[in-house]
Amino acid sequence: MRKRSLIAATTLAALIGSTALAVPSFADTDRPIPLSDAGDTVVDGVHQHIFLADRYNNRIVVTDAAGNYTGTTITGLPQVRDLELSPDGNTLYAALYGADKIVAIDTATLEQTAEYPTGAGTIPSSVVYADGKLWFGYGDQWESGLGVVDLTAETPKVTLDLAAGHDFASPPKLYADADNPGTLLALDAGVSSGPIIVYDVSSGTPVIRVSEDKGGFYKDAALTPDGQNVVVAGPGTRALTEYRLSDLAQVRTYPVKDQPETVGIAPDGTVAATVLDTDDIGDTYVFTGGPGKPSVRNVSHSWMPWGAHAISWSADGAKLFVQTDPGSSMKLHRINEPRKYETTLTVNAPTTAARDKSLTVTGKLTSGLALPAGTPLKVTRTDMESPNGKSLGTRPLGTGGKFSFTDKPQSGGRVTYTVTYEGDAAHTPDTGADSVEVSRAKPALTLNNNGKVYSYGKDVKFTARLGKTYSNRTVEIWADPFGSDKPNKLVKTGKVNSDGYLSVTLDLKRDTKVTAKFKGDSRYSSASASSTVGALVSVSTSVSNHYKSKSAWGHTYYFFHKTKDPMITTKMSYFPGRAQKFEFEVYYQGRWYPGDPAYFKLGSDGVSKVRITGDHGEDVGWRFRVRSSYINSTSGDTVNSTTHGAWKYFTYTR
Repeated sequence: MRKRSLIAATTLAALIGSTALAVPSFADTDRPIPLSDAGDTVVDGVHQHIFLADRYNNRIVVTDAAGNYTGTTITGLPQVRDLELSPDGNTLYAALYGADKIVAIDTATLEQTAEYPTGAGTIPSSVVYADGKLWFGYGDQWESGLGVVDLTAETPKVTLDLAAGHDFASPPKLYADADNPGTLLALDAGVSSGPIIVYDVSSGTPVIRVSEDKGGFYKDAALTPDGQNVVVAGPGTRALTEYRLSDLAQVRTYPVKDQPETVGIAPDGTVAATVLDTDDIGDTYVFTGGPGKPSVRNVSHSWMPWGAHAISWSADGAKLFVQTDPGSSMKLHRINEPRKYETTLTVNAPTTAARDKSLTVTGKLTSGLALPAGTPLKVTRTDMESPNGKSLGTRPLGTGGKFSFTDKPQSGGRVTYTVTYEGDAAHTPDTGADSVEVSRAKPALTLNNNGKVYSYGKDVKFTARLGKTYSNRTVEIWADPFGSDKPNKLVKTGKVNSDGYLSVTLDLKRDTKVTAKFKGDSRYSSASASSTVGALVSVSTSVSNHYKSKSAWGHTYYFFHKTKDPMITTKMSYFPGRAQKFEFEVYYQGRWYPGDPAYFKLGSDGVSKVRITGDHGEDVGWRFRVRSSYINSTSGDTVNSTTHGAWKYFTYTR
């Protein structure tokens, strides 16, 4: 339940001029707040605070005047429900449902300064300040009543059972205003037959001045700035009604499209309300010109809290705060120009278009208060040649809020058309944009050497050639050696020469994918060309333990005594886990016959030694050969191309 905040004119001026509110007027914002179970909200214009009751976490969350959470909470407040600000703004009163008391909090220091026990089991749930006293609603269902804390007494005194003969069906919701002294408004909201009751409290003892059943189940209410009328949310659907307190006669209704939940009134009389919004057509309404004019706002939020005062005006009435998304993602939505009709601007450009050909952009500007034909709209084109945007001047709004214009884009790629309505005294500004993909020519880009295989450590020159482009003549060359331990790396970037060439020389020690890249320009698209080349390993084989070597049978042969084992030493480019393939063959009747090959791991120095053992007496006179090879994949990795070492020939003698 919310009552009108009263602050001095000098305080208002200071608040309006403060940096806390120095934000673009059109930029509505959402501020996250650590609120789990929304309750009442009070705006403190003197100290520039907003207080939000969090009954689930037994605390009050504090934001600054702009709705930014300051990291401050007032804790130790069991099931805090209703909040009330003293007329001078120096004290915040809180009804503690879970502690049977009302507490006073200094709004400058945020420290508790007093507490007023209301009696065991009273569970106070509403509180309002009127004529130097704190009036409170307490109890549960038909065991509810009206009580008072007399702050004017030397020792504040609590008195219960002051309903003046009325039997409340639930704790009353209470409202009062210093501009209408001696008057206390109570809503018996817990039953369909619950009345609205206006008490005369000028004597200190409530007397029913007027009471009338308006349908019960009232959700919320707010007094008009002079304290003479009340706007009530509920009961039922589309019931946002204003009554005169003197006789509870209906003054007017405000048109909303669903069940009202909360209501707040600004110092200038502007009425704001939230509704249940079961059809998702808008949950927040603002009425500036009375019920005869449509709401200037009809905002939709994803979810709003039930049973809480979820809407509040800033102390100066310039901003409107709405609690949304209850639970772990609660937000305080700030509407910065609540009295202006909200505008929505949509822009539709073609999905694709040809460069240097005319295209048409259409759109619509809508508002609750229609804008006249001829309203100027600013148009900006953003593209590769004008990344910061280029003004295309203004275009007039057509009939029915529609507009269209043509353009002939010279730049290809993504072209964005931004249309801006700057707003006026009655309308908020808005901006819409849409993009079109404009065609670009495809440039020619080639790279040599694809598919070639080179010896280990070979310096190889790669040359990219770029064909015709518009403004960009820069090419990048990237080298991506095989193996996850070697990243793809930019090895050269630069402008091609007058013939379109750019070269780089690479020291190839692994199979490598080399890619030339052109990033494109405003008239030619990006392009790339790749060449994958192979790199052999370095492999050498040596023989030891022989007693001589000489040329025989067309090769160099190593001769071993039958008592000696040949030692074959292989040196190969190292890679973790790499093994050499060792092949052994024997010559018989004009052909070489293979034995079973075997794989031997390389040491960290790339060396593998194989001793050929056995009864070599039986091998005397036979001719043999061996070879060491790297086989892509089966040698343990795939970073080089298959490489065969030279055959080594030997024989045995006695």
